[in-house]
Amino acid sequence: MGGEASAPAMAKRPSVALALGGGAARGFAHIGVLRALAAKGITPDIIVGTSIGAVVGGCFAGGVLDTLEEWARSLTVRGVLGYLDVSLSGSGLIGGNRLASHLEGALAKTMIENLPIRFAAIATEVRTGHEIWLTHGRVVDALRASYALPGIFAPVRIGGRWLVDGALVNPVPVSAARALGARVVIAVNLNADQFGRGITISNHGSDESDETPAEPPKPQSRIGAFFSTERALKRQFLGDALRPGLSTVMVDAFNVMQDRITRSRLAGDPPDVSINPRLGRVGWFDFHRADEAIRLGEEAANKAFDTVSEAITALA
Repeated sequence: MGGEASAPAMAKRPSVALALGGGAARGFAHIGVLRALAAKGITPDIIVGTSIGAVVGGCFAGGVLDTLEEWARSLTVRGVLGYLDVSLSGSGLIGGNRLASHLEGALAKTMIENLPIRFAAIATEVRTGHEIWLTHGRVVDALRASYALPGIFAPVRIGGRWLVDGALVNPVPVSAARALGARVVIAVNLNADQFGRGITISNHGSDESDETPAEPPKPQSRIGAFFSTERALKRQFLGDALRPGLSTVMVDAFNVMQDRITRSRLAGDPPDVSINPRLGRVGWFDFHRADEAIRLGEEAANKAFDTVSEAITALA
């Protein structure tokens, strides 16, 4: 790769950490942020990531960011669908084995404790809700646990615990970065420009538009009934023009929750610098728009560089 983990650091500077937040496809912006900072001579001593932030951060620390970026830029809508190994027999709609095998090919048996950069992936324990910092063991296992979106990907068992997406408890892990010894924490929040979230609609109720007359059922043959049921299940999962589908409701609910938790946690433990790529146009599952997300990450990091430099100088 391009030697990201060993790029020259600024002389006599304090330890610097990147706290890379979750946000699914928007997370490719982290690649642009890392590239832009490295071009300015800033290489983190510590990386803590949640969900897609863990994936990008782990690949950077593991020396395979070039491989990840090449794969991301090659994705198409059809290519993304090829990674969705749908499974209705487990505890997630997507098995995740196809995506995991791609990470296995890049990181093989790389262990977190052997990385040249101190690294942690944030996950959430099922049932207890404990925030789990994955700081040793196989990198690939830690990444899978950190991005295991509940209901979409199956939980991952690590060290006797069943783990899911870390964004449930710590979407932008500034607190973990500080605890691991960082003097300067640079947070990358992928959802900072979701304007309008959290507004209270104080006067709302039903009206005529809610009334949708039910169509009387039509007699069908057994074969017709089978295909009708199949279409109904597909419509229920994907949704249609009249109502959102199961997948949309799950992801939007998770997004709303993550936004509220992020606001609360960053208010209580703000970073020294926040980089906020303008990703409002990039949807959670727009993985085929990696070029745009990476570019927006680079732009945001370049705009924030003076602030980053000032923080490092002030805390030296």
